[in-house]
Amino acid sequence: MILLQSHSRFLLQTLLTRAQNLDKAVELDYQWIEFDDVRYHVQVTMKNPNLLLLSVSLPNPPPEAMSFDGLPLGAIEAIKTTYGTGFQILDPPRDGFSLTLKLNFSKVRPDEELLTKLASIREVVMGAPLKIIFKHLASRTVAPELDRLVAIMHRPNETFFLVPQADKVTVAFPMRFKDSVDTVLATSFLKEFVEARRAAALNTAPSCSWSPTAPQELEGAPKETLSANAGFVTFVIFPRHVEGKKLDRTVWNLSTFHAYVSYHVKFSEGFMHTRMRRRVESMIQALDQAKPLEKTRSMNNKSFKRLKFAGPNTILFIYFRSNRDFRLVVVVL
Repeated sequence: MILLQSHSRFLLQTLLTRAQNLDKAVELDYQWIEFDDVRYHVQVTMKNPNLLLLSVSLPNPPPEAMSFDGLPLGAIEAIKTTYGTGFQILDPPRDGFSLTLKLNFSKVRPDEELLTKLASIREVVMGAPLKIIFKHLASRTVAPELDRLVAIMHRPNETFFLVPQADKVTVAFPMRFKDSVDTVLATSFLKEFVEARRAAALNTAPSCSWSPTAPQELEGAPKETLSANAGFVTFVIFPRHVEGKKLDRTVWNLSTFHAYVSYHVKFSEGFMHTRMRRRVESMIQALDQAKPLEKTRSMNNKSFKRLKFAGPNTILFIYFRSNRDFRLVVVVL
């Protein structure tokens, strides 16, 4: 299994390159989109080469998700805690973006650790509400301002749900896929994912279950949010899963769980396509090596040519009169 990195590799490379060439006045204007429709914009102007503007655009949150001015609950506080006073949050952000940060290289020492944190801005912002809930879980309490059922956005117009309690937090994901093939592969993957959790080596991992229908914990959720063609995956998080350094890892893995599944589904689909193409190529190569042996006559007195190919356990005969008039006989030994 491959886990997604918490930082944007392209953003980190851009920041490192700029930090290593501060003596050069260059102009940067990069825009790109990463998974789950998160958009970035990095800009450096010739007028102020030491100032860097980083803008991030998140998907529009659905009505049931907790958000304030387009940002998840606790995002601003999480940014201030993570980055300190070296960064300025522009209010309002640049047009078309949810958040804009200004970094002044003349006031901040741009070491790799700091730039890696900045490249993880997505984790900081989108994981903020999860951190609030899990920090209360670590202290065996529940945040008083939260509802019984909390919806958190993780993809465009899609949410997953949390049921916070003092001793545990239940996390439920409605799994949706647009492509029918992806739906079949994802369903099979999730069932195997749940089975793998039962291995002895994973006894300390959060318990995991899959069901084709919404779990009981989602009672009261809006009906339109419970349509899931690949079923529902439920995790139960206990205080031991969010202690110390485990907190950041748990937050990131949960906030990108759907992307994690999608990645492996697409990877599996590509692998199967590659195997099928290789199989077809080997069959075409075998047919190219086949030689006509003799002429034979069918029951209706038509003349056909016969090609024969002998494999390890199979003999393939092709009787054809034209490209549109042929018969295939396979003999399995």
